[in-house]
Amino acid sequence: MDRRTRETAGRWCTVKHGAGRADAPVPVDTRTYEHVIIADDGPANPGAGAFPGRRDRAWSWLPICLAVAAAVGGSWVAAYYWRAGLTLSHYDAKAHLVVARRIVDSIMPGWVQIGAVWLPLPHLLNMIPVQVDAFYRTGLSAIVISVLSFSVTVYVLTRIVLHITGSPLAATLGVMAFALNPDVLYLQSTPMTEPLLMALTAAAVWLACDAFHEGRPRVVRRAGLALAAAALTRYEAWPIVVAILGVGCLTLFWQGAGLGPALRRTSRLAWYPAAALCGFLLLSRATVGEWFVQGGFFVPDNIAMDRPLRAGVSVWWGLHELTSYPLAVFGALGLVGAVITAVRHRNRALIVVPLALAAAGLLPWYAFYHGHPFRIRYMIPLVPVVALGMGLAIGSSRRWRLPLAAAAVAALAFGPRPLDAGAPLVLEAQWDTEHRLGRAQVTAYLVHAWDHQPIMASMGSLAHYMQELSAAGFRLADFLHEGNGDIWLAALVYPDPHVAWILVEEQAEGGDMLAALARQRPRFLANYERVAEGGGVALYRRKPRTDIGSSPGG
Repeated sequence: MDRRTRETAGRWCTVKHGAGRADAPVPVDTRTYEHVIIADDGPANPGAGAFPGRRDRAWSWLPICLAVAAAVGGSWVAAYYWRAGLTLSHYDAKAHLVVARRIVDSIMPGWVQIGAVWLPLPHLLNMIPVQVDAFYRTGLSAIVISVLSFSVTVYVLTRIVLHITGSPLAATLGVMAFALNPDVLYLQSTPMTEPLLMALTAAAVWLACDAFHEGRPRVVRRAGLALAAAALTRYEAWPIVVAILGVGCLTLFWQGAGLGPALRRTSRLAWYPAAALCGFLLLSRATVGEWFVQGGFFVPDNIAMDRPLRAGVSVWWGLHELTSYPLAVFGALGLVGAVITAVRHRNRALIVVPLALAAAGLLPWYAFYHGHPFRIRYMIPLVPVVALGMGLAIGSSRRWRLPLAAAAVAALAFGPRPLDAGAPLVLEAQWDTEHRLGRAQVTAYLVHAWDHQPIMASMGSLAHYMQELSAAGFRLADFLHEGNGDIWLAALVYPDPHVAWILVEEQAEGGDMLAALARQRPRFLANYERVAEGGGVALYRRKPRTDIGSSPGG
């Protein structure tokens, strides 16, 4: 059962792993086969035959079926959380809607409103739909992106495991560790950007394997664009992209391609995310005056600060809280097994490239090491890695496949339950609920007394409240914030001529920049009176002109 096709400088044939001469007809076990290149006139195509290591085309419909099921189920779950009132409970879910909306709805609309703290792709994708008030107030357009991203991630994870192991059972059980995770299900029901990150990084690692495997320009271009898109979604993608390129290059070299060819093939991929990164740095410089915003958005408060081992333990603890110890250990064993396989069988070395997804853990480790408060959400991008590892573990051995599958079913059965109201991320998303209810007093005063004069507020701390105020008819153009350039800077020196109202966050993270400014310069608010407060937010109104002092608040 040999198979021959033409491929650039060589011929392909299917042989049993470890069989004798590649150019002789060899009996093939159809359940376990690999591609081996036979050179005609030139060197073998580096990377050829390495990924995927095994295939079973009879099950090619499985990823599509699971993806469709994920889309349907994800939509139902999104409706469930909408009815529960939790869709926009996380403050960042509202803030992402604000950043997308403000590009058009702003005192100074335009590209400068894209900002530089968050990466731009999620907001650019939602920029047009979110201008519709209904989509902005409900987050519906962003939720559609999240649900579709969830479906794409299920599709790609299934394909990876199925093509490496040839086992539909392993692929299905592995992806269930991701698709049935209550925290993942909640997150894909919100406007958060992690679902898009997981979809793009999973797609990038799969397409990159194809690019390393074949090297054709069209395949390389497709993989490069996926890497660039991932790099513009969330910062967790940056170490993943570096890991994909680094591991891919090393595996080509390990397969005997030579250092030069391996570097050349990798460089053809690398310039896509490199160009995306340069574009973002230029955007950052043009919008905020810095090449890269590194701090100022959190108060160091973590026992892992300056303790690298403790920071690593925090990441592992967070992952096990999101999944469970059995699932996390199961996944880790599968990843270790893949590495051992790649070392022992050089022609299958590229199966370790998908393990680059584990590099997402470097960002929370770095954040915790520098004192960033612990957030369970930062470990969500590692859940697909657990699913991938579990699928690889189950499919690694035909002899032990059924016992391992039974163990995986038990781990899933006793692991986190879908739609668990006590899931860590669901609880973390509701931290702001008490403050949101308290802010209703401020909203009530604004609705009653607002005279359509500009309201000064720091978007870095109160973007979520600006989105809440949209239900009362407020637009983002009614607010003066950091994205308004020189007007904002002038108001920081002397607000009276520019704004009639000021909103100050006084509690979260020790207070926002306006709270800090008021503490440093008491006269900053001298010509304003405090008229409402609640939920950690204070509202100040400019005094009547006859009551205003003559000196600036300096």
